[in-house]
Amino acid sequence: MPPPKTIAIVGLGYVGLPLVLAYVRAGCCVIGFDIDALKTTCLLCGESYIKHIPADQIAAALASGNLDATTDFTRIAEADAVILCVPTPLDPHFEPDLSYVRDTLDAVVPHLKPGTTISLESTTYPGTTEEEVVPRVVARGLLPGSSVFVVYSPEREDPGNPKFAATNIPKVVGGQTPACLQAGIALYQSAFDTIVPVSSCKVAELTKLLENIYRSVNIGLVNELKIVADAMGIDIWEVIRAASTKPFGFTPFYPGPGLGGHCIPIDPFYLTWKAREFGVNTRFIELAGQINRSMPEYVVQKVADILNHEKKPINGSKILILGLAYKPNVDDDRESPSYALMKKLEDRGAIVSYNDPFVPVIPKTREHSEFAGRQSAEISDAYDCLLLATHHLLYAAFDFSEFACPLVDTRNCVTRPPARYFKA
Repeated sequence: MPPPKTIAIVGLGYVGLPLVLAYVRAGCCVIGFDIDALKTTCLLCGESYIKHIPADQIAAALASGNLDATTDFTRIAEADAVILCVPTPLDPHFEPDLSYVRDTLDAVVPHLKPGTTISLESTTYPGTTEEEVVPRVVARGLLPGSSVFVVYSPEREDPGNPKFAATNIPKVVGGQTPACLQAGIALYQSAFDTIVPVSSCKVAELTKLLENIYRSVNIGLVNELKIVADAMGIDIWEVIRAASTKPFGFTPFYPGPGLGGHCIPIDPFYLTWKAREFGVNTRFIELAGQINRSMPEYVVQKVADILNHEKKPINGSKILILGLAYKPNVDDDRESPSYALMKKLEDRGAIVSYNDPFVPVIPKTREHSEFAGRQSAEISDAYDCLLLATHHLLYAAFDFSEFACPLVDTRNCVTRPPARYFKA
């Protein structure tokens, strides 16, 4: 099956934008779609709205003549393949919120032409492609495997990782039918180095969940061990370093103030929700989730205990959180535990500021819109406590040694700590 010539990529965020650039570099004509006109306008001006993606890459893609961007979904009809990269958050009850997927499908499917490949990349529970995509294309009069090709291929982006970009990460692809799988392989072979075909969309959907549940469970384990080690007066970071010298049977995971990003805090609950439909309780996965969600409260209590030792109540204390992004050296603040820390500290009466060179102003978020518009503050000694939440290289290199206020480090990050330095 020949590769598609014109590719529509719907959703121009941390997953969609790297895909756009990858396909343009591969010589494909790409149309980027988003409901956010600011993103499409930036692309058409050769500008970047994601810090770790340089503007010159977008300008080069634009100059090639192979990049266009729009909010007009009728132009889906121009595409030979459509890749959907939209969010799949949880609702307040920790159940899947597929509204972005459904709304996007409802905008895209009416404009599909026969012979188009449609691929969902959003992380979701096994069966989503079959239950949400297939009925909509069939209602349009298109038959999967014949007049349209339905594919699921999970995204594996790691924003800011210099070693792995979109194209050199093996691409898992599942199809609704054997013909759909071949169409999916043709779609992704044009841009990706390695394709990993699997027997169905459900296998591909569960593959992504396994990857993220593996991390969630192991992070939950080491977070629980951190609490145990702290109670025993043992440095968990030293323990991990020592255990990592074993050349087999051990993979290091590291504790933190809670989980962040769009994947690890969310994806495991897609499987727990779907498993209940089959009468299965995923106790191990849910326990890891409970432990990880409890970490911000543990850190806040640690801060309160340290302030109490300083004879200061948390109520009224000025606290600077170092790091708003959920991971080092990027501007990605999705599901960042720093937001939970800010809220819990403010609920206790603390006066909270934050510093993050990658997030100078807090954007509007789904869960914490009350923080939108706050600006990053300077790092100084004018606080009652500093709380390091993100392992930015800036903080690792910063000289805190002359600071008089205590510093609570949740990432074992600081190399030149103040006299009153605490790990949490």
